[in-house]
Amino acid sequence: MIKFRCDNCGHNIRTSDEQAGKRGKCPGCGSVITVPEKTILINFLCENCGEKIGALHTHAGKEGKCPKCKSTLVVPAAHDLTLLDVRKEYKIQDQQVSQSCTLEQAFEQEQESEEEAESDSGRKLPWIIDIFLYPTSAPGLTHLAIFIGIPFLIHLIRQLLGPLGLILLFPGLIINLLLGFYMCWYFAECVRDSAAGHVRAPEVFADADMGTMFGQWLYLAACYAIFVLPAAFYFTYANRTDSIFWALVAYAVFFFPMGLLAAVMFDTSSAFNPLLWIGSIFSTFFQYCGLVLLVSGIALAFLALIGIGEPEEARQMGIGAKILGAVFSCLLIYMAFVVAHLLGRFYWRYQEKLNWEV
Repeated sequence: MIKFRCDNCGHNIRTSDEQAGKRGKCPGCGSVITVPEKTILINFLCENCGEKIGALHTHAGKEGKCPKCKSTLVVPAAHDLTLLDVRKEYKIQDQQVSQSCTLEQAFEQEQESEEEAESDSGRKLPWIIDIFLYPTSAPGLTHLAIFIGIPFLIHLIRQLLGPLGLILLFPGLIINLLLGFYMCWYFAECVRDSAAGHVRAPEVFADADMGTMFGQWLYLAACYAIFVLPAAFYFTYANRTDSIFWALVAYAVFFFPMGLLAAVMFDTSSAFNPLLWIGSIFSTFFQYCGLVLLVSGIALAFLALIGIGEPEEARQMGIGAKILGAVFSCLLIYMAFVVAHLLGRFYWRYQEKLNWEV
């Protein structure tokens, strides 16, 4: 087993020895990483108290705290160490070494305490309530305004221009298409950011090129086609809700969350391996059933709000209907952010059971 950390976000990664030298994507931030040949430790001494410390080579050049005296120190590079660095007066007996704490453990403890502190400080309300506040950070609300405001503004300008509004038809379609790509990418970023332990929408703006955004859209579209379209196509062509239709709906409801999470975290075609979904669901069955029920409840609540708040007479009010449509679009995207957060937090809590190696 090879243990290392992502150089970009510091995410702890474990993988089998067979993956040594291979490239993949970090489950925490999605950046491309290379699996080291082996777990390399740097052994050195604390300059203040002489404590023998071991740290992963990926921590070279980074600051940390001595597990004994708590003084701040910098992990040396592996090539900076020689046998002369270990002075005789600092040599420690085997029984003392076994009791000493490595710097890597100190880093992990510090990170865990930071995550717990962030989780505790971020969730001032019970989690079942606080999860619905996930999009309320400044970046989350800004993105919400962008995703709703730009299409609404384009439509409003076309309405005000009257017949001349046709000039904006093609440019408006292009803008909405690009905005859709960006929306899918930001949704995936929300999942990955929540998978790293955060509890509010991330502050990322156009942090990827168009090719990356388009690729993310393709994976999400493929996920939608695999799980949701079968039931939609059957209902369209058969025009009835029989046992086959409900079986397809049950298939979509049960497998879609895990498939969506895999499509975002892997960001490769291997995410669409049915054995991956089944194995992951089996290893987290009861927890995953809770996730499915929660996501389904959010979807049903949204559909109920649409049925209550958009009667037939409301759809015939012209500009009022457009404003009402924008409100429901805003609510839909808001709930999509919440679902993204739920998926990411599920991975954050049960990543060991999922056993999704690089």
